[in-house]
Amino acid sequence: MGLAGKAKLPRKGKAGTAGGAEESANLPFRIEMWNDGEFERVLALAAQSTLARAIYLAAIAEHPDRCIVLMRGARVVARSTD
Repeated sequence: MGLAGKAKLPRKGKAGTAGGAEESANLPFRIEMWNDGEFERVLALAAQSTLARAIYLAAIAEHPDRCIVLMRGARVVARSTD
């Protein structure tokens, strides 16, 4: 993918670039995995913040070498690397 189409790692409190059709009012939380500043994939969607936080923490433990991002809509709630 060229530089023009390259996704940028979202900052905490800022809008992300990797959202899409999977975002909905029913599943507002999204846990994303990033590698070297590039979006890799969505790991999970969640309806409640407690479930989203648990998935986020489990993803950090499972992928310590990757940046895990917890999003609510377009807002970054937490990032494993700041």
